[in-house]
Amino acid sequence: MHVGYGAVFQNPNNALPDAEVYRQELRLAEMAEPLGFDSIWCVEHHFDDYTMCPDVLQFLSYMAGRTSHVKLGSGVVVLPWHDPIRVAEQVSLLDHVSNGRVILGLGRGLARIEYEGFRLDQNEGRNLFVEYAELVLNALENGYMEGGKYTKQPRREIRPFPARSFKGRTYAAAVSPESMPIMAKLGVGLLVIPQKPWDAVKKDFEVYHKVWHEVNGAVPPPKPISGGFCFVDENKDRAEEMAFKWISANYHTVMKHYEMTSPEFGQQKSYEFYSNVGKFIRKHGVEGAAHDFALLMPWGTPDQVLEKVAYIKETIDANGVMFNFSFAGMPYPDAERSIKCFAKHVLPELKKWNTEPLLEPIERLAPGASVQAAK
Repeated sequence: MHVGYGAVFQNPNNALPDAEVYRQELRLAEMAEPLGFDSIWCVEHHFDDYTMCPDVLQFLSYMAGRTSHVKLGSGVVVLPWHDPIRVAEQVSLLDHVSNGRVILGLGRGLARIEYEGFRLDQNEGRNLFVEYAELVLNALENGYMEGGKYTKQPRREIRPFPARSFKGRTYAAAVSPESMPIMAKLGVGLLVIPQKPWDAVKKDFEVYHKVWHEVNGAVPPPKPISGGFCFVDENKDRAEEMAFKWISANYHTVMKHYEMTSPEFGQQKSYEFYSNVGKFIRKHGVEGAAHDFALLMPWGTPDQVLEKVAYIKETIDANGVMFNFSFAGMPYPDAERSIKCFAKHVLPELKKWNTEPLLEPIERLAPGASVQAAK
């Protein structure tokens, strides 16, 4: 089982100087490789205290230099907020300097504050995502980018030339059922962020697999990777108390950032699914919604966490997980204790599970390059 560590750089209500948040979060992230995690991930967000990493690939470039073998996951690069040719260049560069350690995660974004901050019409979010994803993925395969209805990119080479294929190691975040056929047609795996009942997620996967095989034939899709917010402690009562306190608090930051209680939430074109989330919150209240969110997550004693991860693995046939341990303003000593407890008692057991490994990319030559030059 592949096990990743997620960094989120949250600073709810600006309780600390941002510099202190970064100092502590980088310290925790740099513990991941020595503790035995297989990858380090980060999420992209902008303009408020929710998550303060505006450039995931820049963060991962730093981590590439601070580590030797962990994989580097973007969870995710939000494509509509970027120039696609710059994304392709940056991903290729990171893959070169890290010697092929990149796991490419893509997404389309949801928050109004971010779309408006980038002066973009959110109603075009899905269209922009699909076009940019096609352009970036083709560029990383072919070594050049050209075209696009919105982009109108003149043909230009990607340099350094992508040294390894990204097929089988590209994923996309998908929450709404309507996203499943899109990701299958793009030929990418799924990053699952637990936000709704696992039975509903399982039904989404049925659609994804049906369309995948219609489009890609006998080529199997990458097995999914599941994210999540984790708290683990050997004391059952303490684990439950801390999990509900901080994971619920984290969902309050989610609701605030995405304005989920606003009547406008989920009203933009191709975001209609999210109006159901707003209805659920109005029905159950913000505390009820936060409580239910916490129930989806892998927390508890080591045995409880293993049981919950086993359920996720069985439900969606995942071969990887990526957990966040520091979030919602949790005191850093508590986060560190949770990480170390996980690394000591849970991580070794997960690594014993027999799953299909993540794809290891094979180096290839740029067009026109000779074998002798490559040597």
